[in-house]
Amino acid sequence: QPEVFSSPAMFSSLPASLLHVGVRAMSTQPAIKKVAVMGSGLMGSGIAQVSATSNHKVTLVDTNQGLLDKAQANIRKSLERVAKKKFAGEDATKAQAFIDGTMGNIIITTKLEDVSGVDLVVEAIPENLDLKHALFSQLDQLCRPETLFASNTSSLSIEKIAQCTKRQDRFGGLHFFNPVPVMKLVEVIRTGATSPATFAALKAFGSAVGKHVVDCKDTPGFIVNRLLVPYLLEAARLVERGDATKEDVDMAMKLGAGYPMGPFELLDYVGLDTTSFIAHGWHEDFKDEPLFNPVPSLDNLVKEGKLGEFLRLSFAFAIFCKHGHSFFLGW
Repeated sequence: QPEVFSSPAMFSSLPASLLHVGVRAMSTQPAIKKVAVMGSGLMGSGIAQVSATSNHKVTLVDTNQGLLDKAQANIRKSLERVAKKKFAGEDATKAQAFIDGTMGNIIITTKLEDVSGVDLVVEAIPENLDLKHALFSQLDQLCRPETLFASNTSSLSIEKIAQCTKRQDRFGGLHFFNPVPVMKLVEVIRTGATSPATFAALKAFGSAVGKHVVDCKDTPGFIVNRLLVPYLLEAARLVERGDATKEDVDMAMKLGAGYPMGPFELLDYVGLDTTSFIAHGWHEDFKDEPLFNPVPSLDNLVKEGKLGEFLRLSFAFAIFCKHGHSFFLGW
């Protein structure tokens, strides 16, 4: 991707009036006020919550009314926890006003046409390229030409997702982390076609919802998962070779590197199937990259249905968050 304004000298001979026109042209993307979130699962609900909390008007979309009702109830419960801490020792009416005001910013619907007037669409549906293509193809027809599209994918190529649309210059990645209301990071991803105005608008939105924004090109896993997934796979290879036990690997990384979880505890939490799925997807696209090679022992556990110990470790994760550890999950 060519760098924008990479050499100031190349503009030195231009009249100042033309330079000002160029700056205005790059910054004409309107502020994002109305947001549609596609998918009401854990990530979609979290994105809807932080967007509504920052006073964006949110349309939360899913295919099933029951899922939407559940998501709405979960968002309210999450806001009640936030309000209890935020307004501790203050008048209870302030906390209730915060909850009601935020919930009032969220509309739930099963109709895609209800998002036609939004400024930004954030997709948070399952990691299936065909499914995402089917959704974005419909949205491309329904939404205004100036509407920006973004995917919350953690493992798929933004460029590949965007290929089904006619607005690849207005398409980027917004990768939030789980749980969205707690985690302070969002990765903003640009493809070779993402316009400077789109990229700037997505970064501004990330800041507006209270996140620390880091930007990255459209590389597998972006920043966090590009480092995290090979680390998890290499831990599995280490044990597969018989070099160490999984218990000692976990303890070594916690005591030696200061990590709140060892790699096998983290594998259990995010799910062995999720990690295996990502590894196979990346390996298919980058066969010459040994870091992305699938791990047979991991695949065998998935085939046996041994996917992880979510309940035990989700409790451990809550303890880590309570004590203020910086801990990330890319899924």
